[in-house]
Amino acid sequence: MVDRADRTRRNVLRTTAGAAGFGVFAGCTTLDEPNGDDGSGNGDENGTENGDENGTENGDEDGTENSDENGTEESGSYSVSMEPVGTVEFDSVPETWFSYTADYADMGVALGHGDGLSAIGIRNRYATHFYDELPDVSVEKEDLTELWQGSTDREVFYSLNADLHLIDPNFMINRLDWNEEYIDDIETDIAPFMGNTIFSGGYDWHDYTRYSLYEAFEKVADVFQERDRYEAFTDLHDEVLSDVQSRRPEQSPDVAVLFPESLPPEAFYPYTIGSGTQSKQWNDLNVGRALAESDVDDFAASRGTIDYETLLEVDPDIIAIRQDDGVHDADFQSDIVEHMEDHPVASKLSAVQNGRVIDGGRIYQGPIINLFQLEQAAQDVYPDEFGDEQLFDRQRVSDIVNGNI
Repeated sequence: MVDRADRTRRNVLRTTAGAAGFGVFAGCTTLDEPNGDDGSGNGDENGTENGDENGTENGDEDGTENSDENGTEESGSYSVSMEPVGTVEFDSVPETWFSYTADYADMGVALGHGDGLSAIGIRNRYATHFYDELPDVSVEKEDLTELWQGSTDREVFYSLNADLHLIDPNFMINRLDWNEEYIDDIETDIAPFMGNTIFSGGYDWHDYTRYSLYEAFEKVADVFQERDRYEAFTDLHDEVLSDVQSRRPEQSPDVAVLFPESLPPEAFYPYTIGSGTQSKQWNDLNVGRALAESDVDDFAASRGTIDYETLLEVDPDIIAIRQDDGVHDADFQSDIVEHMEDHPVASKLSAVQNGRVIDGGRIYQGPIINLFQLEQAAQDVYPDEFGDEQLFDRQRVSDIVNGNI
């Protein structure tokens, strides 16, 4: 453990003010996993989507701070404000950092700071395979320390000794049975927390500002002093989204997003489409919310599953299946699609009969992963319009990450 007196450059990072909501809620006892506590499941990182992700993410809405409030001072120091932690002052850009959820990891990589990433909550939930399509962009996921080992011990934070914890402290308190004292000790001994739980809209303890993807991304860009990269990604995102939304058909199918309880699946964890960045692509595509408009409760609220009989009552046009370790075409076809086609009840579903069981993507998406997931969803939901078309330039993404703007 790092001694309180043995702090060198840790002194350049400090929290100067708190914001509403931090550290006041009782938490769950573990990070729940739909498939058990071995880290292989999908957790309860779910929620509802409210459609505020529909291409309006310019970082200056909903009362959030603009970049001119987070500027560099004459002394070389600067500050960044983000709920729920408040304002954090920096004397230099963090060199080493880690996040718990992969949305913030993806943001750091997008801003050209992937080399400083040292850990992640659960490796399987970080969709680094998308980076394989980008020239000169990579993250060796197996080299990242996995924070979740049936629980998350504070000692791992001390052993990593990072310059910044890109994590919402309320996530640690409410999802991992930490307390405010744990947070305070780590901020005093090591480095501050900064982050906001944006992926889900289903947590009742999240009663402070919930940022859109690009609002949160702007905050992270201010932390790393990477305004040019942020603006380049914003321009690219807006161009791609404008193209997709101008071409999508007026008639939108109803989509049900599900996570299999087991393989082959006999029951599913339901994910309704509403607020939170986890289903940004579905909102951007203006799909119907099959589960939200039925009597099925979201997994965040119910902690339960639905079977094929219940799903048949909803009978969505499209069934989007999520899997944490990625969806491989051959396994997806044999373990899920063919099983459903042969199932006495599942075979009656319209989506099964019409060949509309598709990949549901990942929960955690920053700016890079979102581009891939928007493209994939557009191709799958509207195949007649988008087919196998690449909707964004991979080299352009690589150039932004590598600073060739």
